Amino acid sequence: SCGCCALWVTHLKDNGFPTKAEDVADLASVKQKHGVPESLQSCHTAVVDGFVVEGHVPADVIDRLLAERPQVVGIAVPGMPIGSPGMEVAGRPADRYQILTFDRGGRTGVFATR
Repeated sequence: SCGCCALWVTHLKDNGFPTKAEDVADLASVKQKHGVPESLQSCHTAVVDGFVVEGHVPADVIDRLLAERPQVVGIAVPGMPIGSPGMEVAGRPADRYQILTFDRGGRTGVFATR
């Protein structure tokens, strides 16, 4: 895994999520298995209490997902926006980005904005 992904895993652990990281040779098949639309794919995929979490999603947004339990497959931060957990850059302001929901039909919606 890349260094930024390791930082995201640390972010999750620091926020109380028990986390087990696995490097896999064929990440595309993992994303396909879990229904992550191609347009939302990022550098890593996680499963948290039955929900798919794609990319550098902040821990507090995952907490909100688990509390609200919307009728979605998961949430995603497409790409790797500067300022998302694990993608902080000293001296550079965070990019604005959206955390999107997705379902098995490929429909997406905005869950949160940072």
